Amino acid sequence: MDLKQISLVASQLLTLFGLKILGAIALWLIAQRLIDFALKLVRRAFRSQHVDPTLINYLLNIIGVTLRIILVVAILGFFGVETTSFAALLAGAGIAIGAAWGGLLANFAAGAFLIVFRPFKVGDFITTAGVTGTVTELGLFTTSINTPDNVLTIVANNKIFADNIQNYSANPYRRVDLVAQLHHEVKHNEAIALLKAKISQIPNVLQNPAPDVEIQDFNFAGPVLAVRPYCNNDHYWQVYFDTNKAIRETFNEAGYPIPEYRYAVSGSSAHAINNVIPPLSEIT
Repeated sequence: MDLKQISLVASQLLTLFGLKILGAIALWLIAQRLIDFALKLVRRAFRSQHVDPTLINYLLNIIGVTLRIILVVAILGFFGVETTSFAALLAGAGIAIGAAWGGLLANFAAGAFLIVFRPFKVGDFITTAGVTGTVTELGLFTTSINTPDNVLTIVANNKIFADNIQNYSANPYRRVDLVAQLHHEVKHNEAIALLKAKISQIPNVLQNPAPDVEIQDFNFAGPVLAVRPYCNNDHYWQVYFDTNKAIRETFNEAGYPIPEYRYAVSGSSAHAINNVIPPLSEIT
């Protein structure tokens, strides 16, 4: 074979495969746009049927991955690769990858169980796996949680499924738990009545159930009151901070003394303390 023939064959091969490569690129780009368009239509259809956003995102992820796998197989078929052999190869590779990436499959299975059992949904405020925040997405392998300080945290589904889940949005209202320290000379019944009246005036505090104010504990300074108003989930932090303000304002308006710890020391202990702590005249 002379150089002319070699050049001719090479030119034909380059033309053939060059056209196929260009065709494959065009097919990939067009198909990607069609897949994105199809996913938008599916999302719109799900929303029109009022399907839960959590389920929508999960199903769209599965559909998107499936369509892209089909696209890759189609492009390989376009190049003349035997797709049945490729399917067998893909299945074998899947088994090998599954054995090597057991954790990844565990996350996928955990995501499916989270969808089925529905301990939370997108938009719920939860605590799980050491993270507290609002669920923004439940994906195939991970869940996205936006924390109150606006940090997006990605948590593996299997870690969530294996841990306790606290869903603060599951019930229509929740309790705010605070404490108020009283001076030992303050009449606790009077303080309780004043606090109940003040807290009931805070915006978004529920009247049913009514706020709880009771003696919770005692210490050297005096009684410790448990102050517990109830509110809707969306108003938790507003009620939390406003209740703290109400406690301080109520005690200031009533003229209550500042709580202080008192210790009674007698005998040899008192003599020892007097030896350790010099008189004020010596300090100055």
